[in-house]
Amino acid sequence: MWKRILVLLSLLLTSQAFARDKAENWIQVSSPHFVVATNSNEKDARKVADQFERMRSVYHALFPKLQIDPDAPIIVLAIKDEKNFRALEPEAYLAKGSLKLGGLFLRAQDKNYVLMRLNAEGDHPYSVVYHEYTHLLLSKGAEWLPLWLNEGLAEFYQNTDIHEKDVQFGEPSRDDILFLRQQRLLPLPTLFAVDASSPYYHEENKGSIFYAESWALVHFIMHSDFDNKTHRLQDYVELLAKKVDPTAAATTAFGDLKQFQKALDAYVSYGQYQTFTMKTQTQVDDSAFKIQPLTEPQSDALRADFLAYNQRTKDAQALIDHVLQEDPKNVQAQETRGFIEFHEGHLEEAKKSYAQAVQADSQSYLAHYYFAAITMQASLEAGDEAAVEGSLRKATQLNPNFAPAFDRLAVFLGSRHRDLTEARMMGLTAVTLDPSQASYRINVANVLMEMGQADNAVRVLQAAQKVAKNPQESQWIANALMRAQEFAESQKRFAEQRKQMSEEQATVIASGDVPEATNPPRLVHRDFVAKGPHRFVTGVLQDIHCNSSSDMDLTVKSGTKTFALHTDNYYKIPFTALGFQPTADLKPCTDLDGRPARVEYVESADQSEAPHVVSIELHK
Repeated sequence: MWKRILVLLSLLLTSQAFARDKAENWIQVSSPHFVVATNSNEKDARKVADQFERMRSVYHALFPKLQIDPDAPIIVLAIKDEKNFRALEPEAYLAKGSLKLGGLFLRAQDKNYVLMRLNAEGDHPYSVVYHEYTHLLLSKGAEWLPLWLNEGLAEFYQNTDIHEKDVQFGEPSRDDILFLRQQRLLPLPTLFAVDASSPYYHEENKGSIFYAESWALVHFIMHSDFDNKTHRLQDYVELLAKKVDPTAAATTAFGDLKQFQKALDAYVSYGQYQTFTMKTQTQVDDSAFKIQPLTEPQSDALRADFLAYNQRTKDAQALIDHVLQEDPKNVQAQETRGFIEFHEGHLEEAKKSYAQAVQADSQSYLAHYYFAAITMQASLEAGDEAAVEGSLRKATQLNPNFAPAFDRLAVFLGSRHRDLTEARMMGLTAVTLDPSQASYRINVANVLMEMGQADNAVRVLQAAQKVAKNPQESQWIANALMRAQEFAESQKRFAEQRKQMSEEQATVIASGDVPEATNPPRLVHRDFVAKGPHRFVTGVLQDIHCNSSSDMDLTVKSGTKTFALHTDNYYKIPFTALGFQPTADLKPCTDLDGRPARVEYVESADQSEAPHVVSIELHK
């Protein structure tokens, strides 16, 4: 379904000249929670800002306990006509016969963009905007919110109509009604168990009934609660927040699931879905709106940034070149150029662009963040480390709600084996700000292993399994969990062996039979036993040597230091790639030499044995 493909659109890029017949007048209205830029007029800009503030107010009334403001700003591009809209919309919709959009919501890690056409047709031209805005608001509950409820609520609120004195929501979409008529409902235990790896979420035919039934179930519960003056949906959500299993929580909140299924079947068969009306006056103080005309370079830079996030890279680049000719110090254009270079794998060029943005305007948290994050991917000298740490700390100060900066600072400190208590707190801050990112939890677990707290790392990763969004992410967490469990076991074995040594030595001393010139007892290792936490080193892989028994020795050159590492079985090493897709099957013994990488390793309890490789993340 097209509305699910908004964040990362896999598009074929075509060369399309981007030019305007004449310069346009753009205006920007900044309300307390949104930024609206339009090529129309101030009246339209104020109206759009007012509508979005009212929409936010509605959600605040509906979810009073929910933190509804995202970490990254929401920027609305309100376009006056179809011609200008098509110059910005995804290329997938430019082909003849494609679905005509009225708006879309583009969500990325560091920005949230809304593109809307002011003259859009239809009863609900911005349903996709409301749908994705609901997901954005619910993202902080991703750890415990089941997929059916997340999607069901987004479907339920997507056709919302906001008026001066009331709000109407819950109107069904034509697609949902069609699928409910044509396909058999899923059993409720099946619906409740659907997750990111389920075919009912990914396969088109099965996915359609999943979305439609999720909407119908939310509508049914809302209708029942309204008629009976109950609050079963709220009860269900509160149980989920307490980490109760979704099926068990449903039984507690809704009663016997077989009877509940029959009631849902009857409700769907009847097919009369009322629209809900909430009497409310959404108060918006438009005196707080700030009006600002945009210069041509400013409006071009804004549109270029949207095009870059929308993967219309060539069009974005053409605008950036024009902007930087007119205004070489335009911070947004420099940031966007860095963003494009980074996603094309040109890390040095990206680093240079972000460094220029940092120098041009030190108040850009994104420039600081990306400069530091990219620089961290290579070997760092002392001067680089100071600049990276300074930029990450500056990014957290400029935007205390921007989770990625806290996450990178945790990784930076943890990989350098210092300030680990602070690193742990930075990582936990990132998780608190954005619980839906499994990678943040993996990085917290890595810091905990650096601290020698393997059992705590295991618990963090077990919780991370609940927020995996796809099979690949599930596998990453599973690999990290396996390593943490192995590390925890090795810590226990090491502690037991040391205890046994101490007891044996105490027995010998107590017996009085101690030779005059005896050497202290030495731990004998039959299997590898880890000592201390997992560590990380970023550098260039060198001196790769393998033998027929699958042993492998290698070194990592990081700045002026060289680390000698070993593995007993290179077939068991998990390999990942950052920023690129390997072109062929990786052959560790022949393909690693000279490659930049981040290597996870653990030291041996036997000081004569080299540290063992745990995982390798290849960099471009």
